[in-house]
Amino acid sequence: MAMTEVVVENVEQNVKEVLARYGNNPARMIEILQDLQDIYGYLPREVLREVSHQTEMPLTRVYHVATFFKAFTLKPRGKYTIQVCTGTACHVKGSYRVLERLEDVLGIKAGDTTDDLMFTLETVNCVGACALGPVVIVNHKYHAYMTPAKVESLIKEYREQ
Repeated sequence: MAMTEVVVENVEQNVKEVLARYGNNPARMIEILQDLQDIYGYLPREVLREVSHQTEMPLTRVYHVATFFKAFTLKPRGKYTIQVCTGTACHVKGSYRVLERLEDVLGIKAGDTTDDLMFTLETVNCVGACALGPVVIVNHKYHAYMTPAKVESLIKEYREQ
């Protein structure tokens, strides 16, 4: 599916302001990229180019940092991040059926974002809530004892917010 194009605005100014917070020190690239990701919700190509330009750091090095750490994403993310625990306890209790139902209802696969930028679907290895499994987390809110039958009402709840 083609995702809705995201307009990236004020790149030069935003990068300049973020760099100023860190004394234009490229050694603080992780913090710089974190702040920029907070602004845009992800790290757009234009932002990485501008960081490279303003820090005089090769673009390949900026991309290396942005792609090395899992905390960074180069793709737009949804307003709501849905994480399905696929750890052993949740798996045994049916988390993969929940995941399949979420993929069907949202029309995307794990790792993707809906066209309307409402939902990003992810899997996580373990969330440490084994007794509550299967567990689905939406923007840090835990939903315990999830079943495929509960998926549609969960998605409806967040669509209506």
